[in-house]
Order: sequence, then C-alpha cells, then structure tokens
Amino acid sequence: MLERATRTIKTAGLLLAAYFVLNIALRIALPHSLELDEAEQSFFSQYLLAGYGPQPPFYNWMQYAVVSVTGMSIGALIVPKNILLFLSYLFYGLAGRRALKDEALAAVGMLALITLPQVSYMAQQDLTHTTALLFASSLFLYGFFRTLDRPDMASYLLLGLATGIGLISKYNFALMPVVALIAILPDAEWRRRALDWRMLAAITVALFIVLPHAIWLQGNLAFASSDTLVKMAAGSEPAGAVRIGKGLLAFLVAIIAFAALPVLIFAATFRRDFVRALSAGNRWTGMMERMMLASLAGIALIVLFTGSTTVRERWLDPFLLVLPIYFLAKMQAAGLDLSAGLRRFRPVLPVLMACVLIALGFRVVGAGLIGTYSRPNVPMAGFSREMTRQAQPALVIASDPYIGGNMRLQFPDVPVVIPDFPAPGIPAYAEAKGPVLIVWRGKKTATAADAVMPERFSSALTAADIALQEIGSLSLPYYFGRQGDNFALGYAWVQPGAR
Repeated sequence: MLERATRTIKTAGLLLAAYFVLNIALRIALPHSLELDEAEQSFFSQYLLAGYGPQPPFYNWMQYAVVSVTGMSIGALIVPKNILLFLSYLFYGLAGRRALKDEALAAVGMLALITLPQVSYMAQQDLTHTTALLFASSLFLYGFFRTLDRPDMASYLLLGLATGIGLISKYNFALMPVVALIAILPDAEWRRRALDWRMLAAITVALFIVLPHAIWLQGNLAFASSDTLVKMAAGSEPAGAVRIGKGLLAFLVAIIAFAALPVLIFAATFRRDFVRALSAGNRWTGMMERMMLASLAGIALIVLFTGSTTVRERWLDPFLLVLPIYFLAKMQAAGLDLSAGLRRFRPVLPVLMACVLIALGFRVVGAGLIGTYSRPNVPMAGFSREMTRQAQPALVIASDPYIGGNMRLQFPDVPVVIPDFPAPGIPAYAEAKGPVLIVWRGKKTATAADAVMPERFSSALTAADIALQEIGSLSLPYYFGRQGDNFALGYAWVQPGAR
C-alpha cells in the first residue's frame, strides 16, 4: 500500500496531509499551554508591524492575518504552521521532480524529508520562524530547479517570490541566492539563466516583498541583530586559536548532527548502492554539491569572523535541506537498479512518522516520569481561573512575550501588552478602561504574603501614582507532573484612577 502511495507526488502528498492532520489533532489534544514560539505568535498577533524584534516578520504577518479572520485559539496557532510544513514537503517534492526527472523518486524524496530531525521533529515541537524558513527554502529550491529546467516567466517570478519570502523569514536565508548563483557559474547553459532579462522580474518581486521590513530594519539594525549576536557570542573565551578551534568544532558537530540520521537511513536501506553512488554524478548532483559546499564555506567564514563558539544545527536548514534529493540523484546517476533499496526504504517512512508523533506526545504526558517538563505542562488555564475569580481584566500587562502570549490565549478578547511594547513609553496603566491584571513569573515557594512585584512594574505604578488593589502569588502543579513539582506566577490588580 505504501509503495503505491509513494509512486506519485499527488498520492505521497495525500499521505503527508493525513500525517499533518494527526499532528494537529495531537497538539489540540494536549494541554493548551503554549510553547515559547507559539506564545510569541499569540502575543504578536495583536499587531501588524514592519518589524517585531530579532526575527523577520513573515510568520508574524501570516499569523496576524489568520487571527484577524478566525480569532485567537489554539487552532489558529497550530493549523497554519502545519499547512506551511505540508507545503514545505510538497514544494520539495516538486523540486525533486525537476532534478530527478522521475516522479516516483521525487515522491520518495519528498517523504524522505522526514529523515531530517530538524524538519520532522524540531519544527513540530515549537519552532515558527524556522518553519517559515523551511517553507521558503523548499519553495526556493522548486523555483530555482524549475528555472534551470524550464526558464519561463513563471519560473522566474516563483524564484523571486521564494527569495522575498525567505529574506523576511530568517536572515540566514540571504546566503541561499548567493550560493545558488555560485553553483551554476561553471555550467555555461545554466549561467545564462542568471543573465536572462527575466531575472529583473524576479528581483523586482523579491524587493517588493522585502521593502517594508527593509525600511524598518534600516533604523533598527542593532535591535534586530541583538538576539543572534547573543546566541553566537563566544562568552568568556579569549580571542585566538582556541576560540577559532572551538567554533569550527561546533560547526562540524552541527553538520554531523544534521546529516547523521538521513545518511544512516539511506546507507542502511540502499546498502552497497548508496556506497557505489558516492563516486557517480551528473550536472544536477554537481550543482547541488557546489550549493552545499559554498553555503558551508560561507557559514564557516561567519563563524571565524564573529568568533562564535556556538553553531546550532537548525541554522543549516536551508543549506542542507537538499540532502535527500541529492542522495537519490547520486544513485540515479550511477545507473543502479534501486527497486530493492526502495522496498527497504519505504517502510521506514511511516515508522519515522509514528516516532515523531509518539515523541511529541510523550514529552508532555510522560513529563512526570522523566522529571523534565515542557511548556505545555505549565497549567496556564488554572492560573487564569484563579487570578480572575473576582474580576475580569480590561487589560493584561505581562512580564514577557511567553507570559503575554499565554494570557492572550486565555483572554482572547482582552488586549495584552508587555513593558515598552508595542511602543516604548506607553502609559498602559493609565489608558486602561477597567481593572488591570499584571502577571509575571514567580517563585515556586512564594505565597500571597511574600509576593514581590518586579521593580519595573512597581516603579511604573509609583510614577503614575497608582495604588495596588491586590497582589499575590500562585503555585500550581504541572500537567502530568509529579507531586510537588509546581510552576508559579505572581500577579497584581490595579485600578486606573485609584490613588
């Protein structure tokens, strides 16, 4: 049955659609406390801005559009993400069809994305901007391969669309068009594709998409790059050979972590055919090799230039995403009979799908057994009920986007702000037309008697000459947690006009 289902892009797509429906059902069945990225999307979906901070705005814009139509709910957060992931697989399969010239192999390549943990598991676990990057990268590969294979106007426009979306999905995508150009330079026919007048149409489309954020970025560059620089910071390591060595070692480990599972699965299922194919190639495999090598060289230069000793494997997503197509293209170029390997490979795919679903569920429902809690284990619904037994807020002020996003899901009709956002200096306390609920992360052992409001809140209240009506702290057990394992929030009520 699975063999028949992987013979065409369409039927493989139906199999994937069913898989993503199961992912949606699983997430809705789990507690509705939000992951970090989900909470940020919940919070930011109140605002349509040219920029939101360290991440580009494509996913935020998409989430804002969805919530504007459907209202805030767990489904409004989960369904769009899974649609983007499904489209990532679909466009990847269409890209594979251009490179492989074989729809059956392209369908296998599309499903083989499940062998990349960063795509199959990590993206489902939490990541949102990375999900947008995966979508943009798959769309770019399709547009790029289609332009090489059939350079019509639609191909160039698709390439421009993918480039524009990618640039406002994650900043590291900017390397993709560069390495794609480098990869086709040695091929005279493909080189002419870059000099075609229709490339101007692609560039125009990309610039049109990027322009609003680019204007914002010009005045907010330090703010937008702060998070990335912190993550790449070398800490207390002194500059010199040791730091360079640690950075390059971290880079090598990230490459191995990204590629290990697909290499092992392809090697185990195709066996000698996989080894024999390593020395084979054609113009398509050569182009993909140049893309990957150029991108990895670019990242290595960034590591050396910044002095970073941290490289996360998901930073490699757009550059090594092509691996399954590349492996299949190598074996195809070797002229091997792949039927036996494909028979062994196909059953692995539903097993991996099942493993992803089980792992996503167990990390929450089995948290008490392993003693490590995920954010969906935090009892946000319980906190909301306890804090609002006496009144409903007209405004919620949260300490950070994680708390704010969860409060937004619990009170979808109530505006939620955090200090200095959406704009610095907004006197949120004074503008509220009713009771204001202030929420922050608390101490697990705190009680109402020793609850302490963060200084940035208390000083703002003092400056506005507003008196506290109530202050407290709640400590509630985790969902599926062990006895005594609690999460805590502090909260306070204020009434504008109360002195």
